[in-house]
Amino acid sequence: MLQQRLMWIVWPAFLMAGVLEVLVFAMVDPQDVHWFGAPLEWSRQAIYTAAFFVFWAVTTVSGALTVLLAMSSPEVND
Repeated sequence: MLQQRLMWIVWPAFLMAGVLEVLVFAMVDPQDVHWFGAPLEWSRQAIYTAAFFVFWAVTTVSGALTVLLAMSSPEVND
């Protein structure tokens, strides 16, 4: 059951990270990204990769919280 729940969380998060990647970088040039006021000295590919993993992590946490809130009390306490 744990593997099934994990796939309920990770797979949609992966798909949404891809969608977010396309939407964000359709409007933002990776070379214009700044971190704490200073431009990032990373290649475009490194920025795309880091952004994808950040998007994936955020959507994974969101999905995990949704699955946790959907669980019944006995499931949570097991």
